[in-house]
Amino acid sequence: MALTQQDAPLYDALKGYLKNRVVRFDVPGHKGGRGNKELRDFLGEQCMRIDVNSMKPLDNLCHPVSVIKEAQQLAAQAMGADNAFFIVNGNTSAVQTMIFTACKSGDKIIMPRNVHRSAINALVVCGAIPIYVNPGTNKRLGIALGMSADDVERAIRENPDAKAVLVNNPTYYGVCSDIKRIVKIAHEHNMLVLADEAHGTHFYFGENLPISAMAAGADMAALSVHKTGGSLTQSAILLCKDSVSAGYVHQIINLTQTTSSSYLLMVSLDLARRNLFLNGKAMFEKTQKYCEYAREEINKIGGYYAYGDELVNGDDFYAFDSTKLSIYTRDTGLAGVEVYDILRDEYDIQIEFGDIGNILAIVSSGDRELEIERFLSALYEIKRHYSKDPAGMFDHEYINPKVELAPQQAFYSESEAVSIERSCGRISTEFVMCYPPGIPILAPGERISSEILAYIRYCKEKGCFMTGTEDMDLKYINVVV
Repeated sequence: MALTQQDAPLYDALKGYLKNRVVRFDVPGHKGGRGNKELRDFLGEQCMRIDVNSMKPLDNLCHPVSVIKEAQQLAAQAMGADNAFFIVNGNTSAVQTMIFTACKSGDKIIMPRNVHRSAINALVVCGAIPIYVNPGTNKRLGIALGMSADDVERAIRENPDAKAVLVNNPTYYGVCSDIKRIVKIAHEHNMLVLADEAHGTHFYFGENLPISAMAAGADMAALSVHKTGGSLTQSAILLCKDSVSAGYVHQIINLTQTTSSSYLLMVSLDLARRNLFLNGKAMFEKTQKYCEYAREEINKIGGYYAYGDELVNGDDFYAFDSTKLSIYTRDTGLAGVEVYDILRDEYDIQIEFGDIGNILAIVSSGDRELEIERFLSALYEIKRHYSKDPAGMFDHEYINPKVELAPQQAFYSESEAVSIERSCGRISTEFVMCYPPGIPILAPGERISSEILAYIRYCKEKGCFMTGTEDMDLKYINVVV
C-alpha cells in the first residue's frame, strides 16, 4: 500500500523494534540504558532504548533501501522536491554537501559574503573560489540584507564560468532576496542555485510567508529542520531537484557524514515532517500572530525597533519572514549583545542572539502568551533601568571584505601568529566571528583592515562570544607569512 503524509515509516519501524524485545549484542554499549543508569535516568528510558545501531529492520542511512528511504521520499513529496536526504551532522553538513556537489577545486561559486561559516569552510575543504556579492545594508539597523538580483546578474556575466549561485533564504534576521528571479538568471547561464534555508523550513508549510527555494526552482536547499520545524538539534534535510544526480549527492554526503547515524535524530525528522504537513499551517499562523503582537507592543515602548515588512524594497530586501522577531536596540544606548546578556542574567530569558545593534528572539507555536508578555515586560524594564546615550556606538556590522587569496590557499599557507593589534594590513589564514550567528567578520584569505580591527575590539568590549581563531582569547591571529 502506498504511503501517505499521514505515515511515519521510520517511527513505525522503531516502535516495532521495541516490541520485539531484541537481545542487544551490538552497539551502543549502554544497552538501552542498562549500562549507564545515570544517563538513562536523566534522558529517560524510552530515549535510551531507541538509541540503536543500523540494522536490517531499521535500514541504514549510508545506503537506505527501506524505512529510511520511505521517510526521505515522504519528506521530498511534502516539500516539493524530487529527492530528500536526512542529515545527522547538522545543517552545516547539508550546506557543505551542496557546495561539494556543485564545485570542484578551482571552480567558482557566486555567494553573498554574509554566509554562515559552514559555506566558507566548504571552500577551504574543496578548493572552490568564492565570487562574493556584497549584500545590501540597512544603514539605520547596521545589518546586512539580501543580494540584489541585479548584482547577482552582474556577477554571473562577469564570471560566466561559475558553477553555482548560493542564496540565503532567509538571512538570520528574516531578510529574503528575490530568489525566484535569481534562479531564472542563473539557470539561463547554466548555473545551479543552492539555497541555505537554515532558518526557512517553515516556508514550505506556512501561508503568507516568503517563497521556498524549491517553489522558486532552486536545485538544492539545506534545511535546518530543528530551528523552526520541531525536530531535534543537529538534524537537517537536504532537498534536491532532478537537475542534480541523487546518486552523486548521496556519494558526497557519505564522504563526511557519520556511519553511526542517530535514530533519535532521524525519527525526529520523520515525525517533524508529518507534524508540519498536517499541522504546519495552523502552527505558523499562530507564530505569526505572536510576532505581530510582539512587534506592535515593542514599538510602543520606544527606543527599540521591532522591524518587519515595512522595510521591504523589492530588491535586496525583497521579502521578510514575519515569524522572525528581530529587534533593533541601539537607540536605547545598548548593544544587542548587552540586552541579550541582561535578559538571560537578570530575567532568565534566553533569546537566540544579540549582535552590536540587534537581538533576535525565535518564536514558535510552542511558546505561550504568558512568555511573550514576560519578554515584553523585561524589554520595558531593561530600557527603564539600563538605557543610556547611544553616542559613540558602532553603527554597522557588515564590512566589505578585501579578498586577496582563495580560502583554501590562505588556510593552508605558511603562517605566523601576530598580535591582533599589530595585524593590520596582513592576510588572515583563519576566521573571526561572533557566534551566534556564525557569519565571519574575517575569513581566510581576507586582508585585515583598521575598520575590521575596530569592529573586533568593539565586539569584545560589548561581550560578544568571539570564535574561529586558534588563540581562544583572540589576542593573536594567524596571518600569511
